Amino acid sequence: MIEDVKICVIGAGKMGGALIHGLISNKMITPESLFAIDMIKDRCNQLHMKYGIECSTNVTSFVDGSDIIIIAVKPKDIENLAKNIKKLLTVKKLVITLAAGVSTQFLSRLIGDDVPIIRAMPNIAVLVNEGMIALARGANSTDEQMNLTEKIFNTIGKVAIVEEKHMDTVTGLSGSGPAYVYSVIEAMSNGAIKDGLNRELALQLAAQTTLGAAKMILKTGKQPSELIEMVVTPGGTTEQGLLQLEKSNVKQALIEAVIKASEKSRKMIRT
Repeated sequence: MIEDVKICVIGAGKMGGALIHGLISNKMITPESLFAIDMIKDRCNQLHMKYGIECSTNVTSFVDGSDIIIIAVKPKDIENLAKNIKKLLTVKKLVITLAAGVSTQFLSRLIGDDVPIIRAMPNIAVLVNEGMIALARGANSTDEQMNLTEKIFNTIGKVAIVEEKHMDTVTGLSGSGPAYVYSVIEAMSNGAIKDGLNRELALQLAAQTTLGAAKMILKTGKQPSELIEMVVTPGGTTEQGLLQLEKSNVKQALIEAVIKASEKSRKMIRT
Protein backbone atom coordinates (compact mmCIF):
# COMPACT_ATOMS: atom_id res chain seq x y z
CA MET A 1 0.00 0.00 0.00
CA ILE A 2 1.26 3.45 -0.94
CA GLU A 3 0.33 5.66 1.99
CA ASP A 4 0.30 9.41 2.48
CA VAL A 5 0.81 10.01 -1.25
CA LYS A 6 -1.69 11.46 -3.71
CA ILE A 7 -1.30 10.52 -7.37
CA CYS A 8 -2.78 12.25 -10.41
CA VAL A 9 -2.78 10.45 -13.78
CA ILE A 10 -3.10 12.84 -16.74
CA GLY A 11 -4.38 10.90 -19.73
CA ALA A 12 -6.52 7.88 -18.91
CA GLY A 13 -6.26 6.03 -22.23
CA LYS A 14 -4.69 2.58 -22.62
CA MET A 15 -1.55 3.17 -20.58
CA GLY A 16 -2.97 5.59 -18.04
CA GLY A 17 -6.10 3.47 -17.66
CA ALA A 18 -4.03 0.31 -17.16
CA LEU A 19 -2.00 2.02 -14.46
CA ILE A 20 -5.15 3.17 -12.67
CA HIS A 21 -6.56 -0.36 -12.86
CA GLY A 22 -3.31 -1.86 -11.55
CA LEU A 23 -3.05 0.51 -8.60
CA ILE A 24 -6.67 0.04 -7.53
CA SER A 25 -7.06 -3.69 -8.23
CA ASN A 26 -3.83 -4.48 -6.39
CA LYS A 27 -4.92 -2.23 -3.52
CA MET A 28 -1.73 -0.19 -3.76
CA ILE A 29 -3.64 3.04 -3.20
CA THR A 30 -7.10 4.05 -2.03
CA PRO A 31 -9.54 5.61 -4.51
CA GLU A 32 -9.49 8.75 -2.38
CA SER A 33 -5.78 9.23 -3.07
CA LEU A 34 -5.89 8.63 -6.83
CA PHE A 35 -7.10 11.17 -9.37
CA ALA A 36 -7.42 11.22 -13.14
CA ILE A 37 -7.60 13.87 -15.84
CA ASP A 38 -8.86 13.08 -19.33
CA MET A 39 -10.35 15.20 -22.10
CA ILE A 40 -13.02 12.59 -22.89
CA LYS A 41 -15.91 13.11 -20.49
CA ASP A 42 -17.38 9.62 -20.98
CA ARG A 43 -14.05 8.07 -20.06
CA CYS A 44 -13.96 10.16 -16.91
CA ASN A 45 -17.45 9.03 -15.96
CA GLN A 46 -16.50 5.39 -16.56
CA LEU A 47 -13.43 5.67 -14.35
CA HIS A 48 -15.47 7.22 -11.57
CA MET A 49 -18.15 4.54 -11.79
CA LYS A 50 -15.68 1.64 -12.01
CA TYR A 51 -13.04 2.67 -9.47
CA GLY A 52 -14.65 5.41 -7.39
CA ILE A 53 -11.89 7.89 -8.22
CA GLU A 54 -12.37 11.54 -9.04
CA CYS A 55 -11.81 12.39 -12.71
CA SER A 56 -11.94 15.75 -14.46
CA THR A 57 -11.69 17.10 -18.00
CA ASN A 58 -9.95 20.21 -16.62
CA VAL A 59 -6.22 19.74 -17.22
CA THR A 60 -5.21 21.62 -14.06
CA SER A 61 -7.54 19.77 -11.70
CA PHE A 62 -5.87 17.78 -8.88
CA VAL A 63 -2.31 18.71 -9.96
CA ASP A 64 -1.83 21.23 -7.17
CA GLY A 65 -3.02 18.79 -4.50
CA SER A 66 -1.10 15.75 -5.76
CA ASP A 67 2.38 14.56 -4.82
CA ILE A 68 2.99 12.56 -8.01
CA ILE A 69 1.82 13.60 -11.47
CA ILE A 70 1.92 10.84 -14.08
CA ILE A 71 1.82 12.18 -17.65
CA ALA A 72 0.31 9.59 -19.99
CA VAL A 73 -0.60 11.79 -22.95
CA LYS A 74 0.59 11.57 -26.55
CA PRO A 75 4.01 13.14 -27.27
CA LYS A 76 2.43 15.81 -29.48
CA ASP A 77 0.40 17.05 -26.50
CA ILE A 78 3.33 17.38 -24.08
CA GLU A 79 4.24 21.00 -24.76
CA ASN A 80 0.69 22.31 -24.42
CA LEU A 81 0.14 20.27 -21.25
CA ALA A 82 3.39 21.53 -19.74
CA LYS A 83 2.37 25.15 -20.30
CA ASN A 84 -0.89 24.55 -18.45
CA ILE A 85 0.50 22.77 -15.39
CA LYS A 86 3.93 24.39 -15.05
CA LYS A 87 2.79 26.97 -12.49
CA LEU A 88 1.40 24.20 -10.27
CA LEU A 89 4.62 22.15 -10.13
CA THR A 90 7.24 22.50 -7.39
CA VAL A 91 10.42 20.79 -6.22
CA LYS A 92 8.29 18.78 -3.79
CA LYS A 93 6.29 17.09 -6.57
CA LEU A 94 7.43 14.19 -8.76
CA VAL A 95 6.56 14.11 -12.46
CA ILE A 96 6.59 10.72 -14.21
CA THR A 97 6.35 10.85 -18.00
CA LEU A 98 5.19 7.95 -20.18
CA ALA A 99 5.37 9.93 -23.43
CA ALA A 100 7.51 8.12 -26.01
CA GLY A 101 10.44 10.04 -27.45
CA VAL A 102 10.31 12.83 -24.86
CA SER A 103 13.51 13.09 -22.82
CA THR A 104 13.63 14.25 -19.21
CA GLN A 105 15.87 17.13 -20.35
CA PHE A 106 13.24 18.33 -22.83
CA LEU A 107 10.43 18.08 -20.29
CA SER A 108 12.56 19.77 -17.66
CA ARG A 109 12.97 22.82 -19.88
CA LEU A 110 9.20 23.02 -20.21
CA ILE A 111 8.17 22.61 -16.55
CA GLY A 112 11.21 23.91 -14.68
CA ASP A 113 14.76 22.67 -14.09
CA ASP A 114 14.18 21.98 -10.39
CA VAL A 115 11.14 19.67 -10.73
CA PRO A 116 12.05 15.98 -10.23
CA ILE A 117 11.27 13.85 -13.31
CA ILE A 118 11.36 10.12 -14.00
CA ARG A 119 10.82 8.72 -17.47
CA ALA A 120 8.95 5.45 -18.02
CA MET A 121 8.60 3.27 -21.12
CA PRO A 122 5.85 0.66 -20.66
CA ASN A 123 4.48 -1.68 -23.31
CA ILE A 124 0.97 -2.77 -24.26
CA ALA A 125 1.07 -5.86 -22.03
CA VAL A 126 0.40 -3.59 -19.04
CA LEU A 127 -3.26 -4.09 -20.02
CA VAL A 128 -3.03 -7.65 -18.63
CA ASN A 129 -0.59 -6.82 -15.80
CA GLU A 130 2.31 -8.41 -17.72
CA GLY A 131 3.98 -5.27 -19.00
CA MET A 132 7.68 -4.57 -19.25
CA ILE A 133 8.41 -1.12 -17.91
CA ALA A 134 11.79 0.59 -18.16
CA LEU A 135 12.49 3.51 -15.84
CA ALA A 136 15.13 6.21 -16.25
CA ARG A 137 15.94 8.87 -13.68
CA GLY A 138 15.96 12.54 -14.44
CA ALA A 139 18.58 14.82 -12.93
CA ASN A 140 16.59 15.83 -9.86
CA SER A 141 14.89 12.56 -8.83
CA THR A 142 15.91 10.90 -5.57
CA ASP A 143 16.43 7.26 -4.60
CA GLU A 144 13.24 7.43 -2.55
CA GLN A 145 11.26 8.71 -5.55
CA MET A 146 12.74 6.01 -7.77
CA ASN A 147 11.78 3.30 -5.27
CA LEU A 148 8.25 4.68 -5.10
CA THR A 149 8.00 4.75 -8.91
CA GLU A 150 9.13 1.11 -9.05
CA LYS A 151 6.42 0.24 -6.55
CA ILE A 152 3.79 1.97 -8.69
CA PHE A 153 4.74 0.24 -11.94
CA ASN A 154 5.24 -3.17 -10.35
CA THR A 155 1.44 -3.29 -10.17
CA ILE A 156 1.21 -3.73 -13.96
CA GLY A 157 4.31 -5.74 -14.85
CA LYS A 158 8.06 -6.07 -14.38
CA VAL A 159 10.35 -3.07 -13.94
CA ALA A 160 13.90 -2.52 -15.17
CA ILE A 161 16.07 0.48 -14.36
CA VAL A 162 18.07 1.83 -17.31
CA GLU A 163 20.16 4.86 -18.17
CA GLU A 164 18.12 7.30 -20.23
CA LYS A 165 20.56 7.04 -23.14
CA HIS A 166 19.29 3.47 -23.64
CA MET A 167 15.60 4.39 -23.80
CA ASP A 168 15.50 4.38 -27.61
CA THR A 169 16.75 0.80 -27.67
CA VAL A 170 14.25 -0.12 -24.96
CA THR A 171 11.52 1.41 -27.14
CA GLY A 172 12.65 -0.66 -30.14
CA LEU A 173 12.79 -3.86 -28.09
CA SER A 174 10.19 -4.04 -25.34
CA GLY A 175 8.09 -1.04 -26.37
CA SER A 176 7.52 -2.25 -29.94
CA GLY A 177 8.33 -5.90 -29.19
CA PRO A 178 4.79 -7.16 -28.52
CA ALA A 179 3.93 -6.41 -32.16
CA TYR A 180 6.84 -8.55 -33.33
CA VAL A 181 5.71 -11.40 -31.10
CA TYR A 182 2.11 -11.08 -32.34
CA SER A 183 3.44 -11.37 -35.89
CA VAL A 184 5.32 -14.55 -34.96
CA ILE A 185 2.25 -16.03 -33.24
CA GLU A 186 0.10 -15.17 -36.25
CA ALA A 187 2.58 -16.77 -38.64
CA MET A 188 2.90 -19.93 -36.54
CA SER A 189 -0.86 -20.33 -36.27
CA ASN A 190 -1.30 -19.67 -40.01
CA GLY A 191 1.15 -22.47 -40.70
CA ALA A 192 -0.96 -24.85 -38.62
CA ILE A 193 -4.15 -23.65 -40.32
CA LYS A 194 -2.63 -24.42 -43.73
CA ASP A 195 -1.88 -27.91 -42.44
CA GLY A 196 -5.48 -28.51 -41.37
CA LEU A 197 -6.07 -27.11 -37.86
CA ASN A 198 -9.00 -24.77 -37.24
CA ARG A 199 -8.10 -21.12 -36.60
CA GLU A 200 -9.17 -20.95 -32.94
CA LEU A 201 -7.17 -24.01 -31.91
CA ALA A 202 -4.13 -23.00 -33.94
CA LEU A 203 -4.06 -19.54 -32.33
CA GLN A 204 -4.49 -21.01 -28.84
CA LEU A 205 -1.62 -23.45 -29.39
CA ALA A 206 0.68 -20.77 -30.81
CA ALA A 207 -0.09 -18.23 -28.08
CA GLN A 208 0.28 -20.66 -25.18
CA THR A 209 3.47 -22.07 -26.68
CA THR A 210 4.91 -18.56 -26.86
CA LEU A 211 3.84 -17.80 -23.28
CA GLY A 212 5.34 -21.02 -21.98
CA ALA A 213 8.61 -20.53 -23.86
CA ALA A 214 8.98 -17.00 -22.46
CA LYS A 215 8.31 -18.23 -18.93
CA MET A 216 10.98 -20.90 -19.33
CA ILE A 217 13.57 -18.18 -19.94
CA LEU A 218 12.38 -16.08 -17.00
CA LYS A 219 12.00 -18.98 -14.57
CA THR A 220 15.10 -21.02 -15.39
CA GLY A 221 17.53 -18.20 -16.13
CA LYS A 222 18.88 -20.25 -19.03
CA GLN A 223 19.96 -18.71 -22.31
CA PRO A 224 17.65 -19.26 -25.32
CA SER A 225 20.37 -21.36 -26.99
CA GLU A 226 20.40 -23.72 -24.00
CA LEU A 227 16.64 -24.14 -24.11
CA ILE A 228 16.71 -24.76 -27.85
CA GLU A 229 19.05 -27.69 -27.19
CA MET A 230 16.51 -29.09 -24.72
CA VAL A 231 13.84 -29.19 -27.45
CA VAL A 232 15.87 -30.29 -30.48
CA THR A 233 16.39 -33.95 -31.31
CA PRO A 234 18.93 -34.58 -34.10
CA GLY A 235 17.07 -35.40 -37.26
CA GLY A 236 13.73 -34.59 -35.63
CA THR A 237 10.85 -32.22 -36.34
CA THR A 238 12.19 -29.23 -34.40
CA GLU A 239 15.51 -29.39 -36.20
CA GLN A 240 13.69 -29.34 -39.53
CA GLY A 241 11.66 -26.31 -38.47
CA LEU A 242 14.76 -24.45 -37.26
CA LEU A 243 16.54 -25.15 -40.52
CA GLN A 244 13.66 -23.48 -42.35
CA LEU A 245 13.82 -20.46 -40.03
CA GLU A 246 17.53 -20.19 -40.74
CA LYS A 247 16.94 -20.52 -44.47
CA SER A 248 14.38 -17.69 -44.30
CA ASN A 249 16.75 -15.55 -42.23
CA VAL A 250 14.11 -15.00 -39.54
CA LYS A 251 16.60 -14.23 -36.75
CA GLN A 252 18.30 -11.51 -38.79
CA ALA A 253 14.92 -10.01 -39.68
CA LEU A 254 14.01 -9.70 -35.99
CA ILE A 255 17.41 -8.20 -35.18
CA GLU A 256 16.88 -5.60 -37.89
CA ALA A 257 13.34 -4.90 -36.65
CA VAL A 258 14.66 -3.92 -33.20
CA ILE A 259 17.45 -1.80 -34.72
CA LYS A 260 15.14 0.01 -37.15
CA ALA A 261 12.55 0.73 -34.46
CA SER A 262 15.27 2.03 -32.14
CA GLU A 263 16.59 4.30 -34.89
CA LYS A 264 13.10 5.65 -35.51
CA SER A 265 12.71 6.41 -31.79
CA ARG A 266 16.04 8.20 -31.83
CA LYS A 267 14.89 10.42 -34.70
CA MET A 268 11.60 11.22 -32.96
CA ILE A 269 13.10 12.06 -29.58
CA ARG A 270 12.79 15.51 -28.15
CA THR A 271 15.92 16.44 -26.29
